[in-house]
Amino acid sequence: MTTPIPGAKILVIDDESAIRETLSASLIDEGYDVRSARSGDEGLRMLEEFRPSIVYLDIWMPGSMDGLDVLKEARPKSNFCEFVMMSGHGTIETAVKAVKLGAWDFVEKPLSIDRILILAKNILQVQSERGEKNALLNKLRKNIAIVGEATTMMGLKQLIARVAASNSWVLITGENGTGKELVAQNIHYLSSRASRPFVDVNCAAIPEDLIESELFGHEKGAFTGAERARKGKFDHANGGTIFLDEIGDMSLKTQAKILRILQEKRFTRVGSEEAIEVDVRVIAATNKNLEVEIKEGRFREDLYYRLNVIPCHVPSLRERISDIPALVQHFSELFARDGGFRLKQFSDDALAKLVAHPWPGNVRELRNFIERVYILTPSEFVDVHDLRFAGLSSLSGSGGGGVDEIDNFREARAKFEKEYLLRKISENKGNISKTAESIGLERSYLHRKIKGYGIDVEEIV
Repeated sequence: MTTPIPGAKILVIDDESAIRETLSASLIDEGYDVRSARSGDEGLRMLEEFRPSIVYLDIWMPGSMDGLDVLKEARPKSNFCEFVMMSGHGTIETAVKAVKLGAWDFVEKPLSIDRILILAKNILQVQSERGEKNALLNKLRKNIAIVGEATTMMGLKQLIARVAASNSWVLITGENGTGKELVAQNIHYLSSRASRPFVDVNCAAIPEDLIESELFGHEKGAFTGAERARKGKFDHANGGTIFLDEIGDMSLKTQAKILRILQEKRFTRVGSEEAIEVDVRVIAATNKNLEVEIKEGRFREDLYYRLNVIPCHVPSLRERISDIPALVQHFSELFARDGGFRLKQFSDDALAKLVAHPWPGNVRELRNFIERVYILTPSEFVDVHDLRFAGLSSLSGSGGGGVDEIDNFREARAKFEKEYLLRKISENKGNISKTAESIGLERSYLHRKIKGYGIDVEEIV
């Protein structure tokens, strides 16, 4: 028999030497690293020092601690291992008590070595899968980490940490592009539901006549075109979290159904009368002022108060301008890693212009702009003229419009070439030979380009 984790550590705690020796020898033959202890006190000390993946623990042992005492004390401090209880005098009540205290299983003596080995294999397999899942979750948490140390962001991070530990519903507010979905993802992946589904629904993107089917599913023949039954978003989110983005754009009819789910924790599919129970945490988000929407009759007041258990506001980029340099660095590293670019360095002047820009589209606009800079800037050094060429609107009055104002590819290429040559000639202090060598062009061809674009080399220098 093979083990998923060669050399995995197993501890045997039993006062009978014959059982310790037989069980240890059988486990060692399978390739496990095995230690043994003859009492509860000794077992607790070895548990802390050895840190095994599995403990085979006898229930009835002489001395100050029996097996249940050891389990009761060790289980809360030993998330790294599982306990299998052993006894020759077991009862159903004893087995139930052991499982309630956190034991993996209960085996009777005389022991079946085959069952012992099968248990070891199964436990280690589950631990391996759990470890892989935790590693993926930790990687995911790192990838969705919220960037920023502004006071408003530190308060938001603290709120997320507190909210994640609960199952309370959350209402996230903020302008478009501030990162409301990112906040929802952080709440989910820091919660006990992290290994369960996170299902996002953009309520504004689904036609009103289809949103009920999208959310709750439908039965075959429920409407024209429903050729087969289909599960809805709430089905897929069962046990996890559903994120209802732009909930302020949901119809009053659908709002009523959402309210019913929140109240009864059940729903019915379109075309069915069968109630389906569901365990879903709801996180909603909107860029609208729902209190105003309520006054104007477009949003249900009872749904608002049901969702708004934990209000969470995401600040605009204008409210956290001190975070812009860190965000630029973060997105720069992201595009360099994922896009295969060399990491670019932004000049102090370029960063100052980015900080001064109003960013009406918030973090999303900044992210998209940095990606554009990476695509349009060949150099590893980004200066103000590169931002202007990439179309930073606040610079359009100082040196011409950006790429957004160009109608066709030919004009865009010409503008890019001229900006590029101006920068390279400036970097080489007007030396055409050095410029031609640095950019890989023949000197005569470069001269033709300079003449064609009407570049005055003396003015550059």
